[in-house]
Amino acid sequence: MSKVIVIGGGPAGIMSAITAAENHDVILIEKNEKLGKKLFITGKGRCNVTNAKDIGEFFDYIPGNPEFLYSSLYTYTNENVMNFFESLGVKLKVERGDRVFPESDKSSDIIRGLEQELIKRNVNVKLNAKVKDVILDEGKIAELVLQDDSHIKGDYFILATGGASYPQTGSSGEGFNFAKKAGHKIVPLKPSLVPIELEDEWVKELQGLSLKNVEVKIKKGTKVVYKEFGEMLFTHFGISGPIVLSSSRFVESNSSMQAVIDLKPALSEEELDKRIQKDFTKYINKDFKNSLDDLLPKKLISIIIKLSSIPEDKKVNSITKEERKSLVYLIKNLTSNIKGLRPLAEAIVTAGGVNVKEIDPSTMKSKLVDNLYFAGEVIDVDAYTGGYNIQIAFSTGYLAGKMIGDK
Repeated sequence: MSKVIVIGGGPAGIMSAITAAENHDVILIEKNEKLGKKLFITGKGRCNVTNAKDIGEFFDYIPGNPEFLYSSLYTYTNENVMNFFESLGVKLKVERGDRVFPESDKSSDIIRGLEQELIKRNVNVKLNAKVKDVILDEGKIAELVLQDDSHIKGDYFILATGGASYPQTGSSGEGFNFAKKAGHKIVPLKPSLVPIELEDEWVKELQGLSLKNVEVKIKKGTKVVYKEFGEMLFTHFGISGPIVLSSSRFVESNSSMQAVIDLKPALSEEELDKRIQKDFTKYINKDFKNSLDDLLPKKLISIIIKLSSIPEDKKVNSITKEERKSLVYLIKNLTSNIKGLRPLAEAIVTAGGVNVKEIDPSTMKSKLVDNLYFAGEVIDVDAYTGGYNIQIAFSTGYLAGKMIGDK
């Protein structure tokens, strides 16, 4: 039997080790003291293992090289993932947005199931084993050098070291250096699924305010490059939350861009104007500052008043039609200039990585190094939140493990 060395004990590495063990002797190397450290914190500790949408819909949620993933996602689908965990005794449930979680809401159940399968497949798991160097010989990887200067030889190698986000979980980016040493090009790394920093000072006053059923647009000049409806959160530096994380994929560095928040996306400007007129009639003798309680969260009212340029102590019955129209526009277009993204270390996912043009999408095999395969986030692929990124990890890991040594 040939020997397969898998570098990285995240979802991609674990799945590739489990699959490769059907036909090979497998060693799984993980530099942390335990497997699945990043998996443990996904889905706020509940582990969003995949998404229950039709697999054909997945590609709409993958902005980073979706076409490269056709073969892997159709070879090992979300149904395969769900059936796999159910077969391990891990019961699953489907929540809002078709997100799939363990019924127990514990990511530890997912990791335990994977660990038991590794034991069952006789995979040799080496923990606290950090790879220091990759030794190449005649266009192939010959061996790995570990931190303790020990050497591990193998016939085939799978690089599943993850990206460079959440470095405290082990994703510190050294896999890109190994790939580079093997001759691969690395598409520049950037944070994806990360909070957005805004320039305007008023944003800080809204820190901690969570909004549901709003729409965020990312604009470059007059062009809307992305928009999404859902939940968001104001922070001390800008905005975060599910729809903001997804929109961050479209924020370009060194570009003048804006975040535009529609606080009432369910209402057209005309409908919102009628709604405000109704509230103004109700509070006709009140000051303007006391007329918006039925429409907006308390924390937001003072900011809207300030930005509207309508004096807060102006009586509602003396607010002009033009002032009311500008108020409507403001509520539908609460705008702030984008300062930039939070650091890569805070991102859920790394965009960029090993260039997909140098990997065979039907096998995950390097086109440059004969015995090297790739799986997971180390590749230049990324998706939105909702279980898609972990599905990519499982699918590419499965394909790499399955196709090892296949000519």
